[in-house]
Amino acid sequence: MNLFKKIFSSQKKETLNKGLEKTKTNFFNKLGKAVAGKSKIDESVLDELEEVLVTSDVGIKTTVKIIDRIEERVARDKYLGTSELDAILKEEIAGLLSESNNGEAVDFIIPENKKPYVLMVVGVNGAGKTTTIGKLAYQLKKKGLNVVLGAADTFRAAAIDQLQVWADRVDVPIVKQVMGSDPASVAYDALSSGVAQGADVVIIDTAGRLHNKINLMNELTKVKKVMQKVLPNAPHDVLLVLDGSTGQNAFEQAKQFTAATDVTSLAITKLDGTAKGGVVIGISDQFKIPVKYIGVGEGIEDLQVFNKFEFVDSFFK
Repeated sequence: MNLFKKIFSSQKKETLNKGLEKTKTNFFNKLGKAVAGKSKIDESVLDELEEVLVTSDVGIKTTVKIIDRIEERVARDKYLGTSELDAILKEEIAGLLSESNNGEAVDFIIPENKKPYVLMVVGVNGAGKTTTIGKLAYQLKKKGLNVVLGAADTFRAAAIDQLQVWADRVDVPIVKQVMGSDPASVAYDALSSGVAQGADVVIIDTAGRLHNKINLMNELTKVKKVMQKVLPNAPHDVLLVLDGSTGQNAFEQAKQFTAATDVTSLAITKLDGTAKGGVVIGISDQFKIPVKYIGVGEGIEDLQVFNKFEFVDSFFK
């Protein structure tokens, strides 16, 4: 597939390869056992493959879709050997990701015609939300952009403190109030400050709890409405941060948040510490929301723009 004959940044690719190592080892160990002693892709091999994909956190619906596509190829080509299975899987997974992720992200780029560009970040506590915001602020600042952070997750004092630590580390301004303050008020102040400072990007952290879908929906809706008093089209992007290491639980979080607000992009974190990286494939396919960023390490540089071709290439290397 010539899609994979791309020249990737060697350092980024090395980090991605390392970050997906546990997922890849787990997946191919299972796959190897599934096809052991078999030369032809037949019904029994496909049954085994289905179990491998499901237990690798790809998800049932996406697994069925992949199996159906491979069955069509087997019926069309009459004979396909198990030695060809890796290549076929690679093509079908790349195809699914291509359908789900419109456009190919190649860098941390903000549209020039929206200033400041407002990014509202949602996700449960512990998913890596604050860390993702900090690393994203670092990447954007490195591009020469002026970034302002808004600490609108006022439910926990620790959330405000953690964001302050990142603001200090990255050396970007932060707008905050005390714990228990109205999140919408913080968001309003952050946008007003961003406009006054001529900021390029304002990143708003929001409540990290799934206490109740209706309450969550009301709170996020209020935050958006108040921001629109400053900038009519804000937010320009609602980024949902999901913990990849939780596997199927990440699907549930995605369901809850997409029901509560208009999520427009995804960041999937902690892929380096888990064998559940297959969740990226399933979530991308099922929710039809672009995966924009992935976390593949603890370092400040280890938040990467998600490139579907790089991901599949590393997964099958």
